[in-house]
This record gives sequence, C-alpha cells and structure tokens, in this order.
Amino acid sequence: MRVVLELLRIILIFAILATILGYIPDYIYSKLGIDTNKYGWTSIIGVFILIFVLYRNKLQFSGWYKGKGIEKLPKRISIILIICSIVLLLSPPILHLLLN
Repeated sequence: MRVVLELLRIILIFAILATILGYIPDYIYSKLGIDTNKYGWTSIIGVFILIFVLYRNKLQFSGWYKGKGIEKLPKRISIILIICSIVLLLSPPILHLLLN
C-alpha cells in the first residue's frame, strides 16, 4: 500500500511542479516573441530533469516508502543533470535565433 501511495505522490509532485515551473519559461519566451510551440519542448525537458534531481535528492526522503533503493544521486551526476537542464531551459532563444 505504501508503494501505491508513493507512486501517487510522485505523480502529483511531478504534475504540480511541472505545471508551475513549466509556465515560467513559457511565459518569458512568449513575451520575448519566441515561438513556444516550436521550441518549448526543450524547456519542458529541462524542467522535468530539474524536478527529477529535486525528487531524488530531497523529496524522496519525506514520502511513505521506506524500502531499499532510497539514496541521493551522486553529486557529480546531480551537477551534470542540472547543467543539462539549464542548457535545455536556455536553448529556445538560441534555437530561435539560429533557425529563424
């Protein structure tokens, strides 16, 4: 039962945070005149990577599941994923300039 509750918790966390954090770059890029329908997918992937790192390093320790496999991401992997996420979040303006 704890596993099911934790899965529901993960789905809600990802849905709520992706909605909130995904709206911010979309709003900024639309104000800058960047076509978010064309290039916005990169920022969404960046947001999901950030949420994944946040969950694995902080949020998984406050849930219902207390079984095996609960550990933080290695620091090097966390840094690499955060850098990739930042690059993906900043890529729509770059793609817009290069491809238009």
